[in-house]
Amino acid sequence: MLNGKAGLASLSACVLMLSLSNPDAAQAAGLLKPHGGSLPDLDLRSQDVNVTIEGEYAITTVDQVFYNPNAQPLEAIYSFPVPEKAAVSQFTYWINGAPVHGEVVAKKQAREIYEQEKSEGRNAGLTEQDAYKTFDISISQVLPQQETKIRLVYLQPVHVDTGIGRYVYPLEEGGVDEEKLAFWTANETVKERFSFNLDLRSGYPVEALRLPEHPQAQIARMDEQRWTVSLQSDAQSQAAVQEDAANAPASAPSAYKLDKDIVVYWRQQQNLPGSVDLITYKEPGKDKGTFMLTVAPGDDLPAITEGRDWTLVLDRSGSMSGKFSTLLEGLRKGFAKFNSNDRVRVIMFNDNATDITNGWVQATQENLQQVVSAVENAGPNGGTNLMSAIQGALTGLDAERTNAIWLVTDGEANVGETKQKAFIELLEKKDIRLFTFIMGNSANRPLLEAITKHSNGFAISVSNSDDIIGQLMLAASKVDHAALHGANLKISGIKTADVFPKQIGSVYRGQQLVMFGHYYGSGQAKVELTGKVSGSPIRYQTQFEVKDGTLHPELERLWAFAQIEDLMDQQQDYGEDADRKQAVTDLAVEYGLVTDYTSMLVLDEGRFEHYGVDRRIGDRIQREESAREVRAQQPAQSHRVDSQQPMYTKSRPSFGGGGGGGAIDGFMLALLGALAIAGRCFRPRKR
Repeated sequence: MLNGKAGLASLSACVLMLSLSNPDAAQAAGLLKPHGGSLPDLDLRSQDVNVTIEGEYAITTVDQVFYNPNAQPLEAIYSFPVPEKAAVSQFTYWINGAPVHGEVVAKKQAREIYEQEKSEGRNAGLTEQDAYKTFDISISQVLPQQETKIRLVYLQPVHVDTGIGRYVYPLEEGGVDEEKLAFWTANETVKERFSFNLDLRSGYPVEALRLPEHPQAQIARMDEQRWTVSLQSDAQSQAAVQEDAANAPASAPSAYKLDKDIVVYWRQQQNLPGSVDLITYKEPGKDKGTFMLTVAPGDDLPAITEGRDWTLVLDRSGSMSGKFSTLLEGLRKGFAKFNSNDRVRVIMFNDNATDITNGWVQATQENLQQVVSAVENAGPNGGTNLMSAIQGALTGLDAERTNAIWLVTDGEANVGETKQKAFIELLEKKDIRLFTFIMGNSANRPLLEAITKHSNGFAISVSNSDDIIGQLMLAASKVDHAALHGANLKISGIKTADVFPKQIGSVYRGQQLVMFGHYYGSGQAKVELTGKVSGSPIRYQTQFEVKDGTLHPELERLWAFAQIEDLMDQQQDYGEDADRKQAVTDLAVEYGLVTDYTSMLVLDEGRFEHYGVDRRIGDRIQREESAREVRAQQPAQSHRVDSQQPMYTKSRPSFGGGGGGGAIDGFMLALLGALAIAGRCFRPRKR
């Protein structure tokens, strides 16, 4: 018989599928206009996406062409979800055939200048960040019967976990911002051409690459460290496909809909060693350099064998409508696999939280059937009172048993207490791990990640286009093993400063630790990672030479964004502070980044001087583009620095049998068994 963890796996699997099974609820990226507009929509004629993943970070370039079919100039507003941990580093608008780079300006000032230029009939462009939700691009006037081209570039660290890399190009807005949706309609189609090209240049051998929801993508293995992906769609080819499918002539060319995230997975070679990687950049003639340090631990965290109490906290707000049949099936399948010695509690929440099990339930079939009936009588509606749900989950815990909370939500806290500080203060009162599945692109990632981190748990972001079973296996492998708690990384032997993140918290099995900072000089550095595993102290250390690098100027912006994230976390934790706001603004202006407090502004060249906006970003863009051209001519580079004195003696964990992490236990079998449910939960609806 499978144990309680197996039951949790099946239940969590279908809860996740529940959250993703309604494609009609998601909104897509695209051009926006107010409801009731009488003029024809502007066209998004083409969108070309080029992604380069260079070991530890990704560069995404988006080129778009808009067309105005009307007889008068119109404003274009394009909105798309904020990619996870991404920083916009370039906004270029072609004015009179020439590219003009945007400069970063304080948000309020940028909006005022844009509106002034628009009212006077001049060219202007603006990229703003709507908190954690969207990047909004505005073009003051797309001329009649003409095209307008823009380019957006953003940077982000690469996510690798348990040997699995993951990149998401987000297109599904998520549909939880009701006020915004009530004001705008969206034209979410590309009329002529959509292309997505990805060049993966890994520092370590890659065995396989896949796009779960885009099997038509062309995938090529160039060598063991380099793979390419090409996804092309144009109106003519789609029309031809539709004609063949319908066995009748297509009435008009079909547009490509921007309604599905593009998720790319790659699997590193098995039995790779635990390692430390280092990339540096120092501008010639400068004393201060920037580094990115990546620690990939070996698989030496012990498995956990004792039983646990599990609290499942499930969002049943209005955005979950239409999914209850899937939930009920998941409960029945999952509960059938519980061991009667385990205990479970299920809390469901919308405007309020309800403990539908009335405390802990021994996992007998009779008790669990009553739980299913209670869920069946509930219905999705209302808002999202997350505080009420967390408060309920923290009551009635048994100090003699290991407790953990699984939180599954696809929205944001909008009822009751919503301040991040209040959630953190509540969780700090209890020694309990919170494990969070963040569903979709519109969920409040900053809040959910912050409260999860303060509980020393972990959060996993999930897209509709994800390999859901794979994501569950990642989560399962972590809760089945002890974690390194109270982790602290110390660098000595070379002067360092401004290292982020300042607090690491816990490191779970398979997780990589990524640090950004400044360094001075060069020479031998000693790196020491300490923490506790099951209450016992542990230490890992290595030494290596730090050398100046000149080929990764993007590190300066990635470091600046890491500091901005730290400052914004403090704003969320303790309330907005004018000094922190100014610090974010100053960093963003200096390094050319779009934030909650800054925007990227494009004007006719002479107008920058008119408004007193310094032209500084062009030199930085030139340095970055020149370095990319050089790197593109080189083979994929390894940045490992601890080969002579390895920090870890064991291989990294993986799912393929390497590193001691490939054994398929009962928990994994339950997850794999859930595939049959997944097929039903995720089968696209006929429209």
